[in-house]
Amino acid sequence: MKGQALALNELDVIDRFLRPLAGEGAFGLFDDAARLTPSPGTELVLTTDMIAAGIHFLPDDPPFTIAQKALRVNISDLAAKGADPVGYLMSLALSPDLDSGWLEAFCLGLAADQAAFGIDLLGGDTISIRQGPVVSITAIGAVPAGGMVHRFGGRPGDVLFVSGAIGAARAGLALLTGERGPWDSIPAGARDGLVARYRVPEPRLGLAEAVRSHASAAMDVSDGLVGDCDKMVASTGCSARLDGDRVPVDAALAGLAEDDRVFAALVSGGDDYEILAAVPPDAVPAFVAAAGEAGIAVSRIGALVEGAGPVTIERNGRILDLRARAYVHGGQGERHV
Repeated sequence: MKGQALALNELDVIDRFLRPLAGEGAFGLFDDAARLTPSPGTELVLTTDMIAAGIHFLPDDPPFTIAQKALRVNISDLAAKGADPVGYLMSLALSPDLDSGWLEAFCLGLAADQAAFGIDLLGGDTISIRQGPVVSITAIGAVPAGGMVHRFGGRPGDVLFVSGAIGAARAGLALLTGERGPWDSIPAGARDGLVARYRVPEPRLGLAEAVRSHASAAMDVSDGLVGDCDKMVASTGCSARLDGDRVPVDAALAGLAEDDRVFAALVSGGDDYEILAAVPPDAVPAFVAAAGEAGIAVSRIGALVEGAGPVTIERNGRILDLRARAYVHGGQGERHV
């Protein structure tokens, strides 16, 4: 939705589009700050993620889905900490080539996900920039006191699980950008679903209680399964072994993933927003049962082990040599879309 220059100033944007999204404690966005009172016996969990055109989404992606992605990547972080969403702050940087129809659709996307996930806008800021949009959201969640699950809590012997399936977003991005290669053979009927997984992540909020109750460590998979597991073990002070034959690949990609090169791209591609959890062995049955009750598939993909250094992933009886392990901003692995 690009047309005439966005004639709205900051006050117009707040009045017409953002004020209707404001929740309790935001004072209708008529104040400079919001108020949030945690429920007795709970603690707040805060996380922030920024998404920018050309980095995390295509400039011509629908504004409805851009809003959903901006909010959902933060809700995914809350879920991995075992937290329930409470509210969010949003900073919105808009370029003048975006029209009011773009902003209306963007806010409709926010409104839909606020209703879906039980979260409200508490405040934020808006600015004008030459190229955009850029959306930065700080999400706030709540856990029972002492209940936050950290990235660094795992110990050697803990079992590693991942939710859902890996790789759909990587394939969806390839399809959107016209990247040639194995993606050419993806059936037409599967393409829309893969693109949707890239544009609109599915935060595993239903798994938050299982994580909080049974996991020793957890994080969401945003930059690639292997690379994010590297981050987990680095913070824990151990290493991990992953069984590539057990890594759940999206069903539409199962045939392609038989090729180790394609499989490597899927496990390092990012944008999955699944949950990677380390679970002590004696808690495994309860964790699997709780995930089942939540209706979320989890797969046992490896374990934390003694030692240090990068994670190893074995497939078909041999260790894979991964040239790229994750998406890294500002490095050679950075992926601009």
